[in-house]
Amino acid sequence: MPAEIASFFHAPTSTWTHVVGDPATRAAAVIDPVLDFDPVSGRLGTQAARGVLDHLHAHGLDLKWILETHAHADHLTAADWLRGQTGAAVAAGAGIVEVQAAFKQRLDLDASFAADGSAFDRLLHDGDVLPLGELALEVLATPGHTADSVSYRIGDAVFIGDTLFSPSAGSARCDFPGGSAAALHASVRRLYALPDEVRLYLCHDYPAEGAAPRSMVPLPEQREHNVHLVAATSEADFVALRQRRDATLATPRLFWPALQVNIRAGGLPPADGEGRRFLKLPLDAVALEAPR
Repeated sequence: MPAEIASFFHAPTSTWTHVVGDPATRAAAVIDPVLDFDPVSGRLGTQAARGVLDHLHAHGLDLKWILETHAHADHLTAADWLRGQTGAAVAAGAGIVEVQAAFKQRLDLDASFAADGSAFDRLLHDGDVLPLGELALEVLATPGHTADSVSYRIGDAVFIGDTLFSPSAGSARCDFPGGSAAALHASVRRLYALPDEVRLYLCHDYPAEGAAPRSMVPLPEQREHNVHLVAATSEADFVALRQRRDATLATPRLFWPALQVNIRAGGLPPADGEGRRFLKLPLDAVALEAPR
């Protein structure tokens, strides 16, 4: 039997979380869960994640895996909170070690932060297969947006993270540390080579005003109509397009909070002696140094 799939949209960050279940054994995986976060007050919340947890309970699903498609720059992951609620294992692409090292340096994190992937229960490589009851999740390395980007394939469903958005929104930016437009082109071409019946499940959608967000796009539609990259788009053309576009994009609103939490698999920075936790914000003071 095919996997059962339920998708949950987090409107504040335009993020899709997917729940994948085995109908026979009720084993389940959650892909890209979200914490609520108010950057003004610093308040964290679990409303979105509790909705996913309630779904698991209501449908008798036994959560085995909490899977990240990459270290997100636009929302905080609820992976660690869900792990604490369920005992499920948190997994991410092995490239997370490269991402951790880059942001440990950028954030000047001390030796208490181990940039070795140990915050995750399992690091995944291309071709790895995760058991899900009588089903199996295949890991596809799809770098480009980030160095650690992976997709998960189960039957004719592939969960592609930020590799592509809906056809009208195009593709992910490639200017973060470890990003590469050429690598993203190769990753998308790999997805486009899959059979026509494949359905691509998105991590984000940014619909036009009045339109509903899409959680899934049939592969042929992406292959034929994605505004940034169709089957015939050359690597050179795509790299040039991404470089032009990325040069115009602002830093995501939650970039620094998200990365500090997400490289810890959803864990928070260590508490101080009074139990308080703090996030860092690197300052860009170039304008103050400009000559008069």
